[in-house]
Amino acid sequence: MSLTVSSNCHLSLPTARTRQVMGEFGHVYEQQYAVALFNSVRFEIEGGGGPQSQLLHRKNPLEDRSIFSGGLFQYLEENKRWRNRFVFVADTYNISFYENKVAHERSLHPKGTINCAGYKALTSMEEYLELINTSLPGIKAKVGSGPFVKCATQFPLILWHPYARHHYFCVLTEKEQKKWHAVLQDCVRHSNNGLSEECRVQTPAFTDAMRLHRQAQGHYGTWDMMCGGPPQILANLVMETLHPELRNLIGPRLKGKIQQRQRNWMLISEAVYKQVLSQTQAQYEALVQTCEVEISRLDAVLRTDMDQIITSKEHVSGKIRALVLPRAEQLLRGSVQPFLSSILEALMEPTSRGFSEVRDVFFRELVEVSKNTLNGGGKDKLGEHMEKISMLAFHPVKMQSCYEKVEQLNLEGLQQRFDVSSPSVFIQRAQILMREQMDNAVYTFEHLLHQSLEGKVQGGEDLCKTIHCCQDRVLKKYDYDSSTVRKKFFREAVLQIIIPYMLKHAFVYNLSSPTSQDLPRFQELIFEDFSQFILVENVFEEVVLQSVTKDIMMAVKEAAVQKKHNLYRDSMILTNSDPNLHLLGENPSVDWATQYRGGNEEPEGALGGGGQSSRRRRQVVSMIQLDEMGPLPYESCLEVPGVDFIPEEGEMEEVEVKAQEGLSARALRICTEMHDIDSYNSMVHGQSHTHWSLHVLLFSSRGHCRQAVDANSLACHPTVMDIVVYNISL
Repeated sequence: MSLTVSSNCHLSLPTARTRQVMGEFGHVYEQQYAVALFNSVRFEIEGGGGPQSQLLHRKNPLEDRSIFSGGLFQYLEENKRWRNRFVFVADTYNISFYENKVAHERSLHPKGTINCAGYKALTSMEEYLELINTSLPGIKAKVGSGPFVKCATQFPLILWHPYARHHYFCVLTEKEQKKWHAVLQDCVRHSNNGLSEECRVQTPAFTDAMRLHRQAQGHYGTWDMMCGGPPQILANLVMETLHPELRNLIGPRLKGKIQQRQRNWMLISEAVYKQVLSQTQAQYEALVQTCEVEISRLDAVLRTDMDQIITSKEHVSGKIRALVLPRAEQLLRGSVQPFLSSILEALMEPTSRGFSEVRDVFFRELVEVSKNTLNGGGKDKLGEHMEKISMLAFHPVKMQSCYEKVEQLNLEGLQQRFDVSSPSVFIQRAQILMREQMDNAVYTFEHLLHQSLEGKVQGGEDLCKTIHCCQDRVLKKYDYDSSTVRKKFFREAVLQIIIPYMLKHAFVYNLSSPTSQDLPRFQELIFEDFSQFILVENVFEEVVLQSVTKDIMMAVKEAAVQKKHNLYRDSMILTNSDPNLHLLGENPSVDWATQYRGGNEEPEGALGGGGQSSRRRRQVVSMIQLDEMGPLPYESCLEVPGVDFIPEEGEMEEVEVKAQEGLSARALRICTEMHDIDSYNSMVHGQSHTHWSLHVLLFSSRGHCRQAVDANSLACHPTVMDIVVYNISL
């Protein structure tokens, strides 16, 4: 079926909608850019900040590292076939796939790259079907009907996106599936982490402009598609209204079976999303350049008149506060305060369990280091273990138990009332904070241990005592920092839930007057030269924020008293027992492999990074090892059979197989015709071998098994053309 839409109106709609949305957003962004610049310069002059962290923070934790790599089967939409691909997850968490490992090591261009922002990682076709059945209105596959993609194994891995291309992978074992799923989830989590806080002007300008723009459209509360970079978020914003409109226009015109219509709609959606994304990318870059041209002029005004601007803003704030505060408190007492404890309890329980699990995982790993060091040979063995622990926070499999604790977070009963689309925004943020705290603990332990060992010769018992001493110091610091980070997270999460609710219901309590009827009156109080930096809308929201902050702070303080949450009281300040510790943080990361193992051994899972020099990148997640077997020589994931052993319906192609270990080295050219994938899978998984074996089965023209033939007797059957290689396995 052709996916070309005949209507010129349909073809031009994405471009027109993108231009419209970007025009509206751009106007708000330019206003918020000046406000963000004012706040940035003011912070620079006045300073600020909360409690000082006790743990060290690593600036670039994944330098010279990759996350994971290995072989996966990938479904190719272009020719509807499964192919074996070498998949590489770099330190950016982008997923690149290559023809094979050699192509990656030669720094060839990948076949494709996936940015996981906005995706969901699925492990079953049932989950996937549930999502795609909602893609077209009135079109749902019948219960028990098969999807348009037939998975080659029993262990699929699917990346689903509401607008972009879906990606289909599969592996051979459940162990592989779990490991890859943890890696894919980490890629999604990292990509959805929000914009960089280091951009002190662009990031707040963008987030505030996006929030105000969506509020103007009547959308309050959290938004699941606020993920990725600014162009991706803007593309999601365009697609939020464009996607359902196109679906209603094009959906009724799609022909064919249900699965075919779903597939065609997904291809159309992908094409439109690509078009929109390319346009938002170009238009956002132009918007930023326009704003940056004005930075020098605005900065000069701010630094010259900062005191006057602050005085003017405080004067306007006082006027708005006098009008708004009584009404805001009425709304707060009647509709928000009764639910504060429920919101905090829903957030605190799973989050505290997750942070507690981080502490336990860290403790268990260090206990293992102590045991292995005591039994295995001093500093040399210590270097080997510390090399693995140094990347513990970025090991998605080892961190999975921590992440799963937070995934139990449930706002059921509160979501509808406070217009929270889903708890995923809070879950992913908590998981990122857990990862940061784990890395801070590991990094601090590394420096303390390295300092304690420097220039000293210690035996097994003394070495264990040193490890234990450093471990206790780090755990105390972790407990304090964990409490501080969690309390800040709770406050921010509650504000994210409550503030949109109060703004949305402002009309009921007549809170909207400062931004509508009384707007000109308040605007007149601001000097024209300062009007770029003081916007009445922003001041109004700040006043509403201040009205609830005190209650939230008190609620978190009361929760800190409960022992089950393991939080420090605000009055408790951990004395700095390591005054020179932060000086250690300025030193480079400890290279345990070089300093304690001689640097001669290649770290497990080391890979040549695409575009890297001859220095090899060390891999965070280690290779999968099969029972009773060592690691596979060429793949960090279980090595899979060649692509030609994946059966495909209606496919006839030639296969070349080399027999190994005692079998004939003669190349066998075989014509295959596989019709029954289930029978094939049952045969493949029906036997387990610890040595190489070649099984050849005779197939009739209908594809049914007829006779087993010994490999060495093939020469006796020169006329046999319908032969298939059954299995080459380890």
